[in-house]
Amino acid sequence: MGNLENEKQKKIQEIVSIVKLASLLFSGIVFLRYIFNGSDIAKITPNNSYSFISFFVVILLLFSIYFIWSISTVTKIDIKYINIVSLLENLLFVLFFIIVILYSGKNTSDYKFLFLFIIIATTIQQGMKQGMIIACISSTFILVLDLLMGPANSPVNLYFENDLILSGVFILTAWPLGFYVKIENEHITKLENLANEDGLTGLYNHRFFYDAFDGIMKISEQENNLVSMILLDIDYFKVYNDVNGHQMGDEVLSTIGSILKNSFRKNDIVARYGGEEFAIILPNTSEADAMKLAERLRSKIEKTYFKGEENQPNGKLTVSIGISIYPYKAKNAIELFKSADDALYRAKFFDKNRVESYTSILDELKVDTEDERIDIITSIKTLISVINAKDKYTYGHVERVVIYSRLLADKLELNDKNKKNLIYGAYMHDIGKINIPKEILNKNMPLTQDEWEIMKQHSINGAEIIKHVESLQEIIPLILHHHERYDGTGYPDSLKGENIPYLVRMLTVVDCFDAMTSSRPYNTRKTYKEAIAELRKCRGTQFDKDIVDAFVQVIIESKNGFGER
Repeated sequence: MGNLENEKQKKIQEIVSIVKLASLLFSGIVFLRYIFNGSDIAKITPNNSYSFISFFVVILLLFSIYFIWSISTVTKIDIKYINIVSLLENLLFVLFFIIVILYSGKNTSDYKFLFLFIIIATTIQQGMKQGMIIACISSTFILVLDLLMGPANSPVNLYFENDLILSGVFILTAWPLGFYVKIENEHITKLENLANEDGLTGLYNHRFFYDAFDGIMKISEQENNLVSMILLDIDYFKVYNDVNGHQMGDEVLSTIGSILKNSFRKNDIVARYGGEEFAIILPNTSEADAMKLAERLRSKIEKTYFKGEENQPNGKLTVSIGISIYPYKAKNAIELFKSADDALYRAKFFDKNRVESYTSILDELKVDTEDERIDIITSIKTLISVINAKDKYTYGHVERVVIYSRLLADKLELNDKNKKNLIYGAYMHDIGKINIPKEILNKNMPLTQDEWEIMKQHSINGAEIIKHVESLQEIIPLILHHHERYDGTGYPDSLKGENIPYLVRMLTVVDCFDAMTSSRPYNTRKTYKEAIAELRKCRGTQFDKDIVDAFVQVIIESKNGFGER
C-alpha cells in the first residue's frame, strides 16, 4: 500500500499547491496596488529606500515560497519529509500574509481574508489540528493588531468587531474541513485494512505479505540488514476440522491469529499465508532471537486450551515452525522463503510440535569433508542453486525426497553410514539437470523422443560432476542409477533386480512417489492414496517389493503430518 499512499500524498500536494499559488496571485495584486499606487512608480526609486527594500524583500519571499513548493512537488521528495517541508512552507506563508496585511493598511487592510488560503491548505494537507493552529495564529494576529492600532479615543473598535466575525470564519473553516479530512482518512484506512487484512484472523493477508516482504528485502539488500523468516503450520488441522467442524476450526484460526498479533513487534509482518499456515517477517532480527520467539510462541499455543483438542492425535492442538535467515542461509527473498518452508517440512515430519531452523544437507557434508575438498562441496551447492533457479519443480522435490528418505531409512533401520549416503544421494540425485536446457525442464506438455533422450542424460551428467570428489564416491551409484527399474527396463544401464544397489532401490521408490504426488507441467498430480496404489501395482516390476511395503507403511503412519496434497 506504500505506492498508493505516495500517490495520495502527491495528489493532495498538487491541490494544496494550487491553493497556495492562488494566494500568491492575490498577494501580488495587493503589492502591485500599494507599491505602484496607480501610475506613481517614484516610490521604488533609490531615493525611497523603504519602498525599494520592501519591494525586493517581497520578491525574495515570493521566490523562496515558490522554490519550496517546487521542491515538494516537482522533485517528489520522500514522503517522510513532506510534513517537515509543509510545516516550513506554511509558516513562511503565514509570515508572508502578515507582511501583506501590514503593508496594505495594518488593521484597516481589506486583505485579512488571505489567511483563509493557508488555513484551507494546511487543514487539507495536515489535518484538523494543524489547521486549527494556523487559524488561531491568524485570528490572534488580526485581533491583537486591531487592539494595538485601533482609535484611542473611540469607545467602539469597529475593526475589532468585524475581525471577531472573520476569526470565527477562520475557526469554522478549519474545524469542519478538518473533521471531514479526518473522516475521509479513517475511511481510507478502513478500506486499506480490508484490502490488507485477513478477515478471519485480523492478520495481514497473503497479498500484503508479499508486498511487504518485497519492500523489506529491498531495503535489507541495500543496507545489508538481517531478515528472519518464520513459517508456522497447525499440526493435524485437517483432523481437527473433520472431527469438530469447520466453524470450530475457524475459531482456532482466530485464536492463533490473536496470539500471533500479540507476540511480535509493531514493525514485524505477521500474516495468514493460507489455510492453517502463517508467515512472519522479522526485520533486523538474528536467527537466535527468532528461535527464542518461535519457541515461546510454540509453547504458548501448546498451553492454550482449544475446545475439542483432546481428540487430536497427540491430545493437544500444536504447531510446527520453520525458520531461516537472510543473508546467512539465503541469498534473496525466494531462497529465504523456500529455506524456511524446508525447515517447516522438517519440523512437521520429525515429531511435529517443534521449531526447526533451516540447515542444508551440504552444510552437514562439509563437516565430514577434508579442508581441501570444502571448495568442491561449495561449488556443488552453487550448482544445485542454479538448478533450482532453472527448474521451479526441482527445489521442493529434492527437499521432500530428502525428508522421505530419512523416514524410510529409519523404518528399514539403516546404519548411520548408509543413512547418510542415502540422504546425500537424495539431495544430489538431480544435479545433472544443470546441463539440461530450461525449455525442456519447464515444458508444459509431454517431451518429444529427442527431448526425452536429452533428459535421460541427467543421471550420467550428475555422476560425471561429482566423480572427482573423493568423499562423494559412495553416492555416485544413487545419482547414476536412480532411474533403473527392478525388471531391467530402466536407464542408463538396464540393471535388474538385486544388481541394483539397495540404497538406489530405496531412492527410486521415494523419488517416484514424490513425482507422482507433485504438480508437474506434464503430469496430473495424484493423491497419496492413488500414489500408494500405483506403488503397489508396480511392486516387482518397477520397484523392490519389500521396499515398497516399508515405504507405504511410512506414508500411512505419517499421512496426517504430510496432509493430503
